[in-house]
Amino acid sequence: MIFRQLFDAASSTYTYLLGCATTRQAVIIDTVFEQHFRDRALIEELGLHLVAALDTHCHADHVTGAWLMQQATGCRIGISARYGADLHGADLRLDHGDRIPFGMRHLAVRATPGHTDGCVTYVSDDQRLAFTGDCLLIRGAGRCDFQQGHAGTLYQSITGQIFSLPDDCLVFPAHDYVGRTMSCVGEERVHNPRIGGQADERDFVGFMENLNLPHPKQLAVAVPANLRSGQPEGGKPPSLADWAPVRQTYAGLIEIEPDWVADHLDDVLLLDVRQPAEMDERLGRIRNARLLPLSELKAHLEELPKDRPIVTVCHAGMRSGQATVLLKQGGFTRVANMRGGMLVWQQLGLPVVRGEGL
Repeated sequence: MIFRQLFDAASSTYTYLLGCATTRQAVIIDTVFEQHFRDRALIEELGLHLVAALDTHCHADHVTGAWLMQQATGCRIGISARYGADLHGADLRLDHGDRIPFGMRHLAVRATPGHTDGCVTYVSDDQRLAFTGDCLLIRGAGRCDFQQGHAGTLYQSITGQIFSLPDDCLVFPAHDYVGRTMSCVGEERVHNPRIGGQADERDFVGFMENLNLPHPKQLAVAVPANLRSGQPEGGKPPSLADWAPVRQTYAGLIEIEPDWVADHLDDVLLLDVRQPAEMDERLGRIRNARLLPLSELKAHLEELPKDRPIVTVCHAGMRSGQATVLLKQGGFTRVANMRGGMLVWQQLGLPVVRGEGL
């Protein structure tokens, strides 16, 4: 199985991407709205076809990116059906015993209410992985003091639906606040200070009812948005730029396609960050491109105009990618790296000049 664990530092949320290595079909669990472009880039770079964006529950601390994923990929949106008529946008309404196929693999749905009525745990078909949301955390458990939470119900969910899994089944929660990435069922059954060891339901309920935690800061915003599957109130997805159809790579760089650059040479400042000796090599250079080697860029930032978008280019797109980082650090906001550099430009048969003055 293809597996990636992603992290949103602002909400301490883990997002999980799972894919079938044979068919390249995939699902993503607990996406974060603000991380959509990162997650989408990873899916594209791994050559995966997303069939479902799943949430373990209606989150109170961040807005899901499920609707954005559906708009971008055509995938289905999955969440517990127990949220009822208040839920909009989800077309994969799940309950205990359901299966979510992706290629030759699937996730089994286990209802694990208690943190909220609609909490579910997704278990891999081989019972080696359990995605527990806010039900069972690493050395902890999800709070039960809002959204119809109930400590007794959560105790039954954890002991009946998660602790019944094999000891070596890995536990992947929706959050961790101190940097822990995973645990396993056997560890939590023994060492979890809220529900492990010899703790019974009275111990667990007494612990959970005396947490005295403040409500999540995003509660009033996140819950209504998540009942819409993360769709913005205006119904319009955010864009990376208003000047060009750019995309973000998983590395975080903003890129633009060479053919778009070729059609808009008069609308942008094209900045070639190669060395002068490279200008008349086999790849040539692009008309109107300004030569400013990467090693000299930082010293000349003040000479560059800010009233036009800047597109950077080099041999293969690596040095020009770093150039966009330096430009953004210098206060330039409309910046993109030309994907693949002069190598892709030549492969596309786009025009170059040679032998003229720089």
